[in-house]
Amino acid sequence: MKKICYAIIIPLSLLVSSFVTAQKSYVSADAKIQAHPRILIFTNDVTVIKKMVAADTTWLKIQQGIINECDRLLEIKPVERIKIGRRLLDKSREALRRIFFLSYAYRVTDNAKYLQRAEKEMLAIAMFSDWNPTHFLDVAEMTMAVSIGYDWLYNDLSQNSRTIIKEAILKKGIDPSLDSNYNSWLKGTNNWNQVCNAGMAYGAMAIYEDYPELSAKIINRAIESIALPMGDYAPDGAYPEGYGYWGYGTSFNVMFISALERLFGKDFNLSQMPGFLKTAGYMENMTGPSGDPFNYSDAGNKGSLHPAMFWFAQKLKDLSLLWVERSRLINSSPESHIKNRLLPAILLWSNGIRINSITPPKTKMWVGKGKTPVALMRTSWTDSGIFLGMKGGSPSAGHAHMDVGSFVMEADGERWAMDFGMQKYESLESKGVQLWGRTQDAQRWEVFRYNNFVHNTLTINGQLQKVKGYAPIIGASFDPQFMNATTDLTQLYKGAVNKAIRGVGIVDQKYVVVRDEIETLDSIATIRWTLLTSADVKIINKNQVELTKNNKKLILKVLEPDNIDLKTWTTVPPHSYDAPNTGTILTGFEVKLPPKTKTAITVVLISEENNKTVIEEIKPLRKWNSSSKNL
Repeated sequence: MKKICYAIIIPLSLLVSSFVTAQKSYVSADAKIQAHPRILIFTNDVTVIKKMVAADTTWLKIQQGIINECDRLLEIKPVERIKIGRRLLDKSREALRRIFFLSYAYRVTDNAKYLQRAEKEMLAIAMFSDWNPTHFLDVAEMTMAVSIGYDWLYNDLSQNSRTIIKEAILKKGIDPSLDSNYNSWLKGTNNWNQVCNAGMAYGAMAIYEDYPELSAKIINRAIESIALPMGDYAPDGAYPEGYGYWGYGTSFNVMFISALERLFGKDFNLSQMPGFLKTAGYMENMTGPSGDPFNYSDAGNKGSLHPAMFWFAQKLKDLSLLWVERSRLINSSPESHIKNRLLPAILLWSNGIRINSITPPKTKMWVGKGKTPVALMRTSWTDSGIFLGMKGGSPSAGHAHMDVGSFVMEADGERWAMDFGMQKYESLESKGVQLWGRTQDAQRWEVFRYNNFVHNTLTINGQLQKVKGYAPIIGASFDPQFMNATTDLTQLYKGAVNKAIRGVGIVDQKYVVVRDEIETLDSIATIRWTLLTSADVKIINKNQVELTKNNKKLILKVLEPDNIDLKTWTTVPPHSYDAPNTGTILTGFEVKLPPKTKTAITVVLISEENNKTVIEEIKPLRKWNSSSKNL
């Protein structure tokens, strides 16, 4: 075969890296490809969507909300290439939201004003100097945005617009993904891999007929690469990066798989990877009765609608997975969801579901092992009962904090034990904070919200948790009269104590117990037990604290040991770069444990209405789940 030498000015899209050429072939360049539109929908799907929307007022309201937002967008100028710090990401996300919305509105109304506005947006984006490949998430979301618009509007775009947009997808989207300076995400196991592969695959699907060989390679590369982060859902579906990044990584993963299924009739077994389909149970159980999530790691403190859950529900044929989504749809206005850039996908994946046909889940507890194991339990799905969540894992996990062993707790519709969640990255990076270090002495752990001092966990001898430590969930009971889970925190406090095990549970559907069993080394160990809350705190006596919020009360009782010092700590942060924490306070106690001793620290959290309940003797942790499900 004759060798051909290329000049360096040839586009990267014509050069194939060793990674690409060595990959397995799932789709071929000569595959029979559906005409446009072909990403997520075909032309005849629009009729089905229209019938579904007409049959259920909830869907009608969501669609009308999208159309109303598109009408508002008609008078707004296109996004501009303005970076915030090193990111163009907010512009890429807004572009995806606008183009997805406008493209959907045009498909279901045939009103040319939405076509013209989407075309204007895409042409403006195509004129950007680049889509910021040094932060490749920006490229990925921008490519997905333009690809959806190009594909869904293809037949009605002018030839000139098609050419300009197609070239932008190729040169500013796909080409940079072939450059090793920008594509380290291909070997990553986090949300970057999921988002970037989805974006590049959408680009390839959009321009397949013009660049069949390249497009096939990009899609094949994505199928092979995205399996890496999908491996982290095993075995039970717990997403290592928490609630917020589930909404990012998993949603884009589903966008990719759904597009594969639609275009090729199969997903090449990606959805069958261990734990992936189970992750729908994780996401549903992560939300408390208040509607707020268990926001450990880098997550916000508010919940949101997740269109991807409708894809999971259809895949698993289990509408009860949509109970939380049903609540958000019924109890929130359509306008509250219009900032969700993937919102139109909910109308593609709902597949005719009637909102009133969604029933509550039958189980009230969910436990998942993995990189970041979690236990989630509640007394009810239909009223404001008790909700309790605890996490294990490691500070070394992606986007993790030093929050291992931490818990959140709700009762009477109030979040009593809370988590700050994330601080916006740019607010730290712009002030010179080296946010992404993962060593024990990294500046990341100096950020007030990120270390164990302000989480609902233990601090021993005033030290940080060990970055390389890992806490598995070692047992759980699904008994309705004592749902509980235990985690071994020993590695997180290596060198400070010989053993540290924490158990949390809901007793008799009435109160929460948190029990820590500590075994000291040959020196005194000072244990600090903390609870972060937005309630008003009043220390009643030597072993009780009263929390008050919205005219409701919760009592924190320390059952053992006796020699404690109940107190409060301020949440005013020590650094100028820390976010303010208005309206919050830490409460808890410190206790000094003698050398070479075994001590139990037992705390109960009980609402005012159950305060007269006789608290049972709390058994040692080894007896909590000895006759139930062990992990």
